[in-house]
Amino acid sequence: MAAPPAGNEQPWEFIVVDDKNVLKRIADVHPYAKMLYEAPVAIVVCGDLNKEKYKGFWVQDCSAATQNILLEATDKGLGAVWIGVYPDDTRVKDISNIFGIPSNVIPLSIVAVGYPAQEMQEVDRFDPQKYIIISGKGPNFWAFFI
Repeated sequence: MAAPPAGNEQPWEFIVVDDKNVLKRIADVHPYAKMLYEAPVAIVVCGDLNKEKYKGFWVQDCSAATQNILLEATDKGLGAVWIGVYPDDTRVKDISNIFGIPSNVIPLSIVAVGYPAQEMQEVDRFDPQKYIIISGKGPNFWAFFI
């Protein structure tokens, strides 16, 4: 795993799901996971609070891991969709119940993976209007996001 965790804590746990019945159960309880009715596989990305070195950073660590899964899937010619679970308490509870996840492990996201039904065009979301950069000499460089 190449995601850069805070303090190298590596709090992630992954559940790879290829059972159609389980994928259907997830889609039944999660309002934005309907693609799992068709997807051949999903990866549930979880954070283990017992592995936390720095409180709360598991969210960033597991988000970086989720992004890496998305990038790798795309590189392999697959389609992938990030489905948010945390911080919605109902979704966390429902997904935890499906898998019997212990209370110290929190499902952050689900990545649906499969072959895309249609080719999507890349969208450039960069907007230079959202950045102000003030530059100075030496260590006095600041970038602000509006």
